[in-house]
Amino acid sequence: MDFNMKKLASDAGIFFTRAVQFTEEKFGQAEKTELDAHFENLLARADSTKNWTERILRQTEVLLQPNPSARVEEFLYEKLDRKVPSRVTNGELLAQYMAEAASELGPGTPYGKTLIKVSEAEKRLGAAERDFIHTASLSFLTPLRNFLEGDWKTISKERRLLQNRRLDLDACKARLKKAKAAEAKATCEGDTVPDFQETRPRNYILSASASALWNDEVDKAEQELRVAQTEFDRQAEVTRLLLEGISSTHVNHLRCLHEFVKSQTTYYAQCYRHMLDLQKQLGRCGWTQVSEAPYLLDPISRHLCGHYRTCLPTPEQHLTYHYCSYHACGTHGDWLGPSRRDSTLSRGGGSPRQWDTQGPGALRLRGS
Repeated sequence: MDFNMKKLASDAGIFFTRAVQFTEEKFGQAEKTELDAHFENLLARADSTKNWTERILRQTEVLLQPNPSARVEEFLYEKLDRKVPSRVTNGELLAQYMAEAASELGPGTPYGKTLIKVSEAEKRLGAAERDFIHTASLSFLTPLRNFLEGDWKTISKERRLLQNRRLDLDACKARLKKAKAAEAKATCEGDTVPDFQETRPRNYILSASASALWNDEVDKAEQELRVAQTEFDRQAEVTRLLLEGISSTHVNHLRCLHEFVKSQTTYYAQCYRHMLDLQKQLGRCGWTQVSEAPYLLDPISRHLCGHYRTCLPTPEQHLTYHYCSYHACGTHGDWLGPSRRDSTLSRGGGSPRQWDTQGPGALRLRGS
């Protein structure tokens, strides 16, 4: 118990001395040991690396998980050392909704069949996104997080120790300076020849005793300064080695960045292939709706005619069909291919040429 109290009192004294030294330095009343320029550059480089690593880490987390609530939940699970539950991606959720919609609206209809095909593609996209998130987290986020939670904490700890050693060193320098000034003053007073006719001849004896005491104080301050200088140099060397290790950290982060780019390239390539396959499947179906306005024969047909388009592999092979009920409008429509459809349209800004009917199945151009 006595030992602990002595240690506590000693630590309190050291803390007070450092606080006084730090305060005097801030007010410009005490000298401060400056580090060399190379060491200062290492410190600035380390601080910059830490700050940008934090920013890149946070923004990458936003990229992989845009939902802030989900990010907070994952953070809490990690701090509690618990496994993060599996989460459905947005693409997989959209695929689920499309599949349910197709089942309810009719899987045999063109719309239902298309919903099923798109839902399958979205499901594959969601699976690719899940793989990308997992790969990017392991190959990129984990190394960045390990640096911040491991190496940087070690560097910060050693830097704090170096700061304390510097404060101790400067406090010893200030103590030695004051002791030497007091010793010089006591020596000057001791060199004065005393007048033994005075009523207080003991002043000379006291001056001689004070000079001897200050000599001892100077010797003690010099010894403490040597110890403080040795501890400071040792701690500065340890901190320097850790700061120079930032170069290795950059090399490691560069390798992780290449891995992240590789995983992102693979993810987008998979998405492109899935969507290209989906586009080809939809192109073979022939259920794509087409705008009506350019190809209707007249305004009445816009309301009475059924208008469909067959999707063929190339735009030149797209055929537009016009069908009008004979009993509904009294005319028969005809299907127009690309060349024949163009011949019915105006040329040079004129009005479209109209079709006349002479009976069922007969078509001719008005005015021809």
